[in-house]
Amino acid sequence: MTENNRIEYKQELTNDLEKEIVAFLNAHEGGILYIGIDKSGNAVGVEDADDLQLRIKDRLKNNIFPSCMGLFDVIHETREGKDIVKVNVASGSEKPYYIKKKGMSEQGCYIRVGSAAEPMTIAMIEELFSKRTRNSLGKIVSNRQDLTFEQLKIYYNTQGFELNKEFLSSIDLYTPEGQFNYVAYLLADNNAVSMKVAKVKKSFLPGVLCPETGN
Repeated sequence: MTENNRIEYKQELTNDLEKEIVAFLNAHEGGILYIGIDKSGNAVGVEDADDLQLRIKDRLKNNIFPSCMGLFDVIHETREGKDIVKVNVASGSEKPYYIKKKGMSEQGCYIRVGSAAEPMTIAMIEELFSKRTRNSLGKIVSNRQDLTFEQLKIYYNTQGFELNKEFLSSIDLYTPEGQFNYVAYLLADNNAVSMKVAKVKKSFLPGVLCPETGN
């Protein structure tokens, strides 16, 4: 079997391990990385499969953000009489994943294109990040379900919007299960949260600190 959008071969553990795994995490279907197999698909084997498994786990645990723990499995297999290591990677739900020391930038974010890990564009990074932030808050169930939104309705009315009974659903204030989410709690008439809002220019260019890592 040759390399494709879901399969990557490495003869040995290399410095670009994190890049390959990040690309699979950001892909729609994940993928599999084999170590101990050459580019032609022939088994060449590894010397110490147990040690290799531990090193792979530690690198992925410490060098990728958001955490990808639970999204990969490192397995020892035998092929053609030789020991190889297989890394199964699932598609992550907190995209974009990136190499921690590179930050959320074109040097840190990758996606699988064909049989290669390609850098993501700034536009792709920003789109995925906005979806991650919105989706994560939208899935958290509010600790209160007796919420009212009179002030929010007044605001929308003053902006010229006509509201109907689907108003709250249209602005995504419910979880997929139909309960008020944390966004609803933040926008409700009464909550225990104090918020300060500032408009800033987003940038993930090299040299700009990432707000999540400080890198």
